[in-house]
Amino acid sequence: MADQRTMAELLQAPTEGYEDAIVVPAILTENFKLKHSLLNLVTSKQFFGHDKEDPHAHIRWFNKITSIMRYPNVPSMSIKIILFPFSIEGAAQMWLIKEPPHLILTWEDLVSKFINQFFPPSKTTNLRNEITNFQQRFDESFCEAWDRFKDLLRACPHHGFTELHQLDTFYDAINPTDQDSLNSVTGGNFLDKMPQDCLRIIESKSKVRNLQNKPVVSRVSTNTSSTNITQFLEVVALTDAVKDLLRQNKTHTPASEKDVDDNCVTCGGPHPYNNCTATDGNVFKDNI
Repeated sequence: MADQRTMAELLQAPTEGYEDAIVVPAILTENFKLKHSLLNLVTSKQFFGHDKEDPHAHIRWFNKITSIMRYPNVPSMSIKIILFPFSIEGAAQMWLIKEPPHLILTWEDLVSKFINQFFPPSKTTNLRNEITNFQQRFDESFCEAWDRFKDLLRACPHHGFTELHQLDTFYDAINPTDQDSLNSVTGGNFLDKMPQDCLRIIESKSKVRNLQNKPVVSRVSTNTSSTNITQFLEVVALTDAVKDLLRQNKTHTPASEKDVDDNCVTCGGPHPYNNCTATDGNVFKDNI
């Protein structure tokens, strides 16, 4: 049978091909509705797909945000699948749009494809090399080096290094002074301890050094309130005023007791009163 559509109908753009890559599971709960505040929270920190962005960190953040929401009879994985497209933008959004329709059926599928897209094998290789070749910088404290080492491990959670390998790598990377400090804590060779004990010692040493390095007055940040800034400036002005007073006291030292005693009470001359010629040899009687 011949097509009965008109020319205008045949020339119309097709409506097929607009299906999403994510298959949203059916939600049987009546009156289910996502809160607007949750959508705002999800879109407040979007992933754009830039080279320096960490997809693992985005997934951890997204899981933390969505874990605070609970709906009766609604699986948490369904909520994650519904909300995830709102958490990405730019190149990441274009990647999801270009995925074939009905390709992603579960939350695990979505995470796997997202990570593999924005964390290619070459990035894994580079981070593994950074971990293996890690070295403490000459101007880096112990706690700063430990924090940077842990950041590398978090950036590549599938690095494959055992805890023993991680601790051995870090110990070999720090300077001799910090190595001696760890050895002194253990009363011998640090590496003779169990891995769990070594990790506990490193964490304890890092926390102690971190507390010691904290400044008394923290630097004023750009988002500090105007009231706090005013209070900070008042403290600085008061400190400067006290310094000026102390400086003035040093430059204006009062006359010594000897200088006062050497002035004659009769004529004011620079000699004791009993040697004054104005008394004609008479002894001066102090009426005081």
